Amino acid sequence: MPTTTITQRIAAAFGALGCAVAVALAAYAAHAPLQTVAKGRLEVAVFQLALHALALCIFAPRQRRRFEIAPIFAWVVGTLLFCGSLVGAALWNTSTTLAPVGGVLLMLGWVLQAIASLRR
Repeated sequence: MPTTTITQRIAAAFGALGCAVAVALAAYAAHAPLQTVAKGRLEVAVFQLALHALALCIFAPRQRRRFEIAPIFAWVVGTLLFCGSLVGAALWNTSTTLAPVGGVLLMLGWVLQAIASLRR
């Protein structure tokens, strides 16, 4: 099996750390006295973080061509913007302005992954 690039290893590590953060945030959401809206935002962020972090762990080491790396970047940036925005809003009452941009990037990542899968 060919060796992985530094980009692939970083993306997979980001995914693994994202899964750990998702577990920690889920535990916090289950036990912290949060308002209903804040708790809902945190739960959505946890779900999306876990889903996309796991996708990074699975897909990042397997991408071999340049166009196959595009979904990885979309998921990394999308996760940071979408989940980060929702977590910030839930915990510190910050704006969710960046959440839609992150959400679009997450969806784009899946479309790019579908294209990459068909081109193999």
